[in-house]
Amino acid sequence: MQEDSEFIRHEACPHCGSSDANALYSNGNHYCFSCQTLTPANVQEIQEMVMPKANANFLEVTPQAFGKRRISEATSKHWKYGVSEYHGSKVQVANYYDDHGTLQAQKVRFPNKDFTVIGDLKKAGLYGQNLCRDGGKMITIVEGELDALSLSQAFGNKWPVVSIPSRIDSAKKAIGRSIEWLSKYDSIILMFDNDEVGQAAALDVASILPPNKAKIAKLPLKDASDMLQAGRTEELINAVWGAKTFRPDGIVSGIDLWDVVTSVDERASIPYPYTGLNEKVGGCRKGEIVTLTAGSGIGKSQLARELAHSLIKNGETVGYIALEENVKRTALGLMSIEMNRLLHLQSNEDVSTEEMKEAFDATVGSGRVYLYDHWGSTDSDNLLSKIRYLVRGCGCNFIVLDHISIVVSGLEGGDERRIIDNTMTKLRGLVEELNCGMILISHLKRPSGDKGHEDGAQTSLAQLRGSAAIGQLSDIVIGLERNQQDKDNSNISDVRVLKNRWSGDTGIACHLAYSVDTGRMTETYWDDEDEVEIDF
Repeated sequence: MQEDSEFIRHEACPHCGSSDANALYSNGNHYCFSCQTLTPANVQEIQEMVMPKANANFLEVTPQAFGKRRISEATSKHWKYGVSEYHGSKVQVANYYDDHGTLQAQKVRFPNKDFTVIGDLKKAGLYGQNLCRDGGKMITIVEGELDALSLSQAFGNKWPVVSIPSRIDSAKKAIGRSIEWLSKYDSIILMFDNDEVGQAAALDVASILPPNKAKIAKLPLKDASDMLQAGRTEELINAVWGAKTFRPDGIVSGIDLWDVVTSVDERASIPYPYTGLNEKVGGCRKGEIVTLTAGSGIGKSQLARELAHSLIKNGETVGYIALEENVKRTALGLMSIEMNRLLHLQSNEDVSTEEMKEAFDATVGSGRVYLYDHWGSTDSDNLLSKIRYLVRGCGCNFIVLDHISIVVSGLEGGDERRIIDNTMTKLRGLVEELNCGMILISHLKRPSGDKGHEDGAQTSLAQLRGSAAIGQLSDIVIGLERNQQDKDNSNISDVRVLKNRWSGDTGIACHLAYSVDTGRMTETYWDDEDEVEIDF
């Protein structure tokens, strides 16, 4: 609505009575952001406001020192910035000149910090542009006229400084009009206000400047004016010289990586409870997704509980999301591992309260376990918000998600593959963002041929159900293989590493024996020739 006009000042709204929500624009329109009323321009008002007439209409400006701002009279004279009288009010005036040194506009600043404009700012370009050479080593762009004077004074009024002519949200547009002139400088330093709006604008402006020329300066205080008032001139100068070259998100210069490559890697590995698996994949680490997969009934969930229990015993805080069982079953599963007993199959008489409490305190009640009380499918955004809270709010270092397929199983419509693709992409980004580890369970598609996974069919990445993104975005993929129909060895599972981004070493890592008495999965060595089972 006001795209082709400039904001002038806030005024009282005659419609809703707001004291300052009614905005006046250079085209004469008023718009109240409180009652959302647009008042069309009055022709006479536009003429009085803009005054695109001869120079005789410009105010006489008297340069002076501004003690509160610590701006000297010499700096004011250099910039032709000073005081005048406008409609009975004492005001500060900033003169805007074109490339030929002709005065084209004046920005008039009132004591209450409102301002108006005399003339046409668009004809003038950037504030202070007339004081700068036509190209050079470096130029700094600030957010306001007083910031320009402050920074200029810090450099003895010898280095080129300019300011955007209007509000920060129009900085990109204003600088875009002067980009040909700015490109003549080797470095273009953006020193906008040290707040969220100013820093966002700096990134936005930097994106349109020539590559490798844009630099962003960071200040410890709000702006250059505040730095000068605080007597921190040296820091202000250093902020200019220390400005960092802008690069789009994700682009990093190799020269800036020395501290990264020489720093101590904080991704410490937490050992798995199985020696063979540790030798293969080097343990469990934050920042990685470990996917467990197997056919139905092979033991994916039990293995996930074994790994979670091991993490808890190693002092890690675990968030457990089991979407196919209630929190009681999950809690009893973790306590069962601690006690080497299948608690969900035991009667109350079989286990004493003291034993239960001991197992509870060692696992679920340790303060290092948080569970998501939800059963069935959930949309991915809700799932991600719960994970973010478990990590940020509860301090979880590792998340167990059992399982990803159920995230979309109850959703009506939509493409399952696409939804899982998107969910895995978000999970990958979340793990990197939060620096947490994730143990993820995924189902398998039925293999081709007559032999199914229940008959001991070998697992593969291509069999991951739902989306290839599961395998692509996981750091480690572990498949369980067990022939449930083998009467002699139906309790023995092969642990096959299908993907290993840590070392590249894949294949059989170990063998796990499941005990129907304890419910535990323990590492075992199976000698096919001697048919001897040896427990470690």
